[in-house]
Amino acid sequence: MAQAPLLQLSDISLTFGGDPVFDALSLVVQPGDRVALVGRNGSGKSTLMKVMAGLVEADRGDRVVPPGASVGYMEQDPDLSGFETLGDYATSALDPGELYRVERAGEGLKFDPSKPVATASGGERRRAALAKLMAEDPALMLLDEPTNHLDIEAIGWLEDELKTTRSAFVLISHDRRFLNELTRATLWIDRGMVRRQEKGFADFEAWRDKTWEEEDQARHKLDRKIKSEARWAVEGISARRKRNMGRVRALQDLRAERAGMIRRQGTAAMDLSAGPKSGKKVIEAKGLAKAFDGKVILRDLSLKVQRGDRVAFVGPNGVGKTTVIRMLMGEIAPDSGEVTLGTNLMPAVFDQTRAQLNPDMTLWESLTGDPEMRVSGKADQVLVRGQPKHVVGYLKEFLFDDRQARAPVRSLSGGEKARLLLAKIMARESNLLVLDEPTNDLDVETLDLLQDLLGDYDGTVLLISHDRDFLDRVATTTVAMEGQGRAVVYAGGWSDYRAQRQESAAGTAVERKEKPAPKAERVKREKPKSGLSFSEKHRLAELPAVIERLEAEIGKLEELLGDPELFTREPVKFKKATEMLAERQETLSEAEMEWLELDEKAGG
Repeated sequence: MAQAPLLQLSDISLTFGGDPVFDALSLVVQPGDRVALVGRNGSGKSTLMKVMAGLVEADRGDRVVPPGASVGYMEQDPDLSGFETLGDYATSALDPGELYRVERAGEGLKFDPSKPVATASGGERRRAALAKLMAEDPALMLLDEPTNHLDIEAIGWLEDELKTTRSAFVLISHDRRFLNELTRATLWIDRGMVRRQEKGFADFEAWRDKTWEEEDQARHKLDRKIKSEARWAVEGISARRKRNMGRVRALQDLRAERAGMIRRQGTAAMDLSAGPKSGKKVIEAKGLAKAFDGKVILRDLSLKVQRGDRVAFVGPNGVGKTTVIRMLMGEIAPDSGEVTLGTNLMPAVFDQTRAQLNPDMTLWESLTGDPEMRVSGKADQVLVRGQPKHVVGYLKEFLFDDRQARAPVRSLSGGEKARLLLAKIMARESNLLVLDEPTNDLDVETLDLLQDLLGDYDGTVLLISHDRDFLDRVATTTVAMEGQGRAVVYAGGWSDYRAQRQESAAGTAVERKEKPAPKAERVKREKPKSGLSFSEKHRLAELPAVIERLEAEIGKLEELLGDPELFTREPVKFKKATEMLAERQETLSEAEMEWLELDEKAGG
């Protein structure tokens, strides 16, 4: 028997400020659905999700959720009034026996339940809202940009949780890798229309481009037909007009149809021109070390950045990535070591906190009030790479319209704020870009353009990002900050870093195997003490069995690969076994390290 839909929207129409957002929109979400909700910034993705959640009431149409089906929504700006701590908020809908779910989600998402609401940042509030949703485990989860403010480790945890959940979910995200891994269907909002394809986000761009190509062909045919019919209307014999009024009316209908075709939003006309070339050596750091309040941020980092390098800094939130870049830029002095900056540097900085944007200023004021963009005696012009431009014309290049030019910055969406900040940065000449989380909230098309611009940029880039796909597309060097002051330099992007780290772990495992001390002795310890959380105690108890199982699997794989004829006889099997061995060895190394850390924390 077919299951009832978890959510159904029928004939939904919604208007804001006289402009229709949706008209006659209908969609269904079934049990087990894993749906990407995509569209340009400002297309109405978040609004549609709020309609789905029942938080925004449509002007017309029906929203139906069957009895017993629960729908959970991760709020972008959750209301925590009335709660003392983040944990109080996250557990507010749970029974006492279910509170461990928030503790578990909190560990994966790296949020502190004891944090007072009054001092919590926006990112901490969002993580609490996400932990609340994951702990409640509704039949349908509505997730609006859940990876914002998460580091790569937390994104990986969330990805694994969503892969195994029984709940259906609809997901808005700018993270391609996240969408590719999780989704099996796509809802595409485009000019007030919602289309659905029963394929995940990995197939979205091909579908979008084909749809647009068919649209262009249909528009071209209609234009030709209108032109032909208009010629007939002008050249036709007057005596025949009376009996051909139907054809004239048909021409009017064609023109009305053409006028009703909504022009799709173009790509931002962003440009990134490097200024005068810097010296070949941009930054050289030797033996950098830094600590704050007893916490070690960095130990002995040496790094050479040459002109044209794209250096990415990755690692958990709070590990000190921004601090390291500020040291490399000479803004913060290291405790030891030295930094030498190259010659003729012209830096431009994209700040993840958007501190360069005053929320009370209009977009117009934000550009004309910038000292580096101001044109003397011209209140309506800005200086763009040395040339004056009308402020509205420049804003239109970044997809802002006339009305938005006089609107306050606070009225913009996250993606629009990112575009405005890019407009400020790209107006000035530079040869060194510092980009701290530039991809947050940007739509797919703008991300693609930014990636292409960085590829063609004749300067140097320092980049912090948790977007794995973007890192792979842009970075030529990755500095992995792994905690406790450890920073390791790898060639390539995120995937290259992971592969090299895996090879290193495999080599370490071989060395460890040659040591005579049996591993079993290292896992026989006393029971964990009270320094561990509930989840950590459980994990510490299960890790010895995990380690023994991995050792057994590694032994079997090594025995299989010990056959000298295997590669010739069964090359596919050899390749698969080699990959499995490397993966098991890395997992074993991580499990042993995790056990040692937990055991030390427990006081064992």
